[in-house]
Amino acid sequence: MKGKQTYVVGKLSGAIAGDRKIPLSAVTSGNGFVFVSGLPPVDHVTGELVRGDILVQTRQCLENVKAALEVAGSSLDQVLKVTIYAVNCAYFKDINEIYAEYFPNDPPARTFCTVGAWPWEFDIEMEAIALQS
Repeated sequence: MKGKQTYVVGKLSGAIAGDRKIPLSAVTSGNGFVFVSGLPPVDHVTGELVRGDILVQTRQCLENVKAALEVAGSSLDQVLKVTIYAVNCAYFKDINEIYAEYFPNDPPARTFCTVGAWPWEFDIEMEAIALQS
């Protein structure tokens, strides 16, 4: 059994947690699983919020999930479950369009939730659970 580990995902970890004094880790692992926190559309290289329509924001969220998984020794093809939080259910079709590019075959289990606004100006965030490779 492997113990809990936390990982730093470029500047994303600081942008969503450390710089804002939010008590969370971007990604953790334990006992063969990887847990990715809800990640907003923040560029994991620069730490800057990515502005754009829901297509742009969705792509950035998925790139962040991908980067977080890779840092923790996993990948998109190991994802078991994704939860998507969006501020408007009207985004469902557009989110699915981008999501299907990242999970073209045998997509993971998924939940889509509409939520209120966040303290930043973005419309979506995603979290994931995966197997550790």
